[in-house]
Amino acid sequence: MTDDPKTLVSTEWLAKHLKDPDLRILDASWYLPAAARDPKAEYEAAHIPGARFFDIDEISDGRSSLPHMAPPIEKFMSRMRAMGVGDGHQVVVYDGSGIMSAPRVWWLFKLMGQENVAVLDGGMPKWVAEGRATEDMPPMPRDRHMTVRFQNHLVRDVTQVAHASKLGAPQIVDARAAERFRGDAPEPREGLRAGHIPKSRNVPFGTLLNADKTMKSPDETRAIFEAAGVDLGLPVITSCGSGVTAAVLALALERMGHHEWALYDGSWSEWGMFPTVPVATGEA
Repeated sequence: MTDDPKTLVSTEWLAKHLKDPDLRILDASWYLPAAARDPKAEYEAAHIPGARFFDIDEISDGRSSLPHMAPPIEKFMSRMRAMGVGDGHQVVVYDGSGIMSAPRVWWLFKLMGQENVAVLDGGMPKWVAEGRATEDMPPMPRDRHMTVRFQNHLVRDVTQVAHASKLGAPQIVDARAAERFRGDAPEPREGLRAGHIPKSRNVPFGTLLNADKTMKSPDETRAIFEAAGVDLGLPVITSCGSGVTAAVLALALERMGHHEWALYDGSWSEWGMFPTVPVATGEA
């Protein structure tokens, strides 16, 4: 792969730059309850040297009833300052699944106007499989100011998504597993209807990954989107269960050079809850 400090970097790249003074590494591991994994406990037991723990559920909008919605600007700035992350830093985000939740934090940084942020390809599993060093001590952060320039074009709400669904543009692409998209499997969160947003297409995020959980090449991911019926001549809105794996699709689109995308933050946790918006079932 080609290392790009604005999208995706390899474990080799990170190992080479590990001691750079302006590098900041974030462990953004997050799991659904069914996984029965504790990301904070795993971080405390072993993490990439120098990594800080980014709690996706805590660094969110606590005023919302929806899970881990994007935090207010002030809260994001405050949490990053306390973690010693700020202007001039190169940020690398990883997770314990390979690539699953780290792109969500990549998207959050981009939403806040920060460009020098990349996901670690293959994440913690690849790092450990290669026998690279880990530690169990958290770093001692120093405050660093962060300038935020909120990027409205990178996020969509339920009204904007409903409009796109009605018109068929922008193209809505759902990252959930095929059986959840079709409505054949129950949602992991109670109280949500089964199915998908009408006129959306399904690109399960796992199909964009290799067996070792690294991301497939831009040419391969482009072919997967096109095979799913996604019109890459249109802007794209990515969606999923709660706005986490939708960011995997966004990362793939960005690497493909398709820059006209936005993420539906509420995703199915919001859409599936409202009885007044339509739900489709079966294939797209």
